[in-house]
Amino acid sequence: MYNARVIITEAEQHVQWLITGATGFVGTHLIKYLETLDANIDIVGTTLHPEPDRGRVRFVVCDLLRQENVTSLVQDVHPTHVVHLAGQANVQEAYRSPWPTFETNMRPLIYLLEACRRLSHMPRLLVVTSAEIYGRVSPDEMPITEQTPLQPANPYSVSKAAQDLLAQQYWWTYHLPIIRARPFNHIGPGQSESFVAPAFAMQIARIEAGTQPPQIHVGNLHAMRDFTDVRDIVRAYYLLLLHGTAGEAYNIASGKSISIQSILTMLLEMSKASVEIIVDTDRLRPLDVSVLSASCDKLRAATHWQPQYSLEVTLRDVLDDCRQRVQLQKAEKP
Repeated sequence: MYNARVIITEAEQHVQWLITGATGFVGTHLIKYLETLDANIDIVGTTLHPEPDRGRVRFVVCDLLRQENVTSLVQDVHPTHVVHLAGQANVQEAYRSPWPTFETNMRPLIYLLEACRRLSHMPRLLVVTSAEIYGRVSPDEMPITEQTPLQPANPYSVSKAAQDLLAQQYWWTYHLPIIRARPFNHIGPGQSESFVAPAFAMQIARIEAGTQPPQIHVGNLHAMRDFTDVRDIVRAYYLLLLHGTAGEAYNIASGKSISIQSILTMLLEMSKASVEIIVDTDRLRPLDVSVLSASCDKLRAATHWQPQYSLEVTLRDVLDDCRQRVQLQKAEKP
């Protein structure tokens, strides 16, 4: 039997959020969103390198692969809400380094759940996995719901499926109030060019700036994915952590699939650059899922969430951000 403990709610006077991976792509946008809220929220974010505190945000350098560090952090912060974002999120890197990917994604979560379940007041946790855990879903099984069987098709998605199952087990065993988020592809300004939209946009920006030949290297353009702006994604995370049902999993997506070719075409239409498209075998996955199409009915029923950013606006923001990055790179060169 688990020991029943008090679960702190948003209605209490002090709300303490702990965000792992706070200085990453998604963590940065989540903190920006939380800072816009007129609420009594203090935020502690983990980072790998020292960051100056700002306002109600305190950054803590923490090696999440060391259990004693995670335990001390949780005991010190005593969070009311936890969002676990830290991890290795690149599929290609997972193929190159499967064990480091699995270790990086599993060990911190185990340590975090162990530390949280031992607190006198159990926090609400959002464990962010990935739509990649659904893997090879046949067209007649679309759209994907939370009941779709997990069939992970690469080392990264195996590690995220393991996270999802571990989180569910801690709910069943200890009644640790965990909500599992299964986001589909999310994009936005600030994303690493190891992901498809900024990979295209950075190449376009370099071509415009004259620092790259007029050639864009691509992978599989036929795959279809469901893209959502990261700023809409983090709003869904916030709403789920407040209103989601503990023990449940929720898809987060726009509900519309689009081909990678269409993403490239839309970005090229935003530029005057004339380019040649070259398929790069290094950008192809050994096993690729052809289509991912999501149902978000469960999320919308729980939170009334709807995307606010159109794909056109998102892609323009991504391209403008990449143009700024390229100009900064040019300015920094001697």
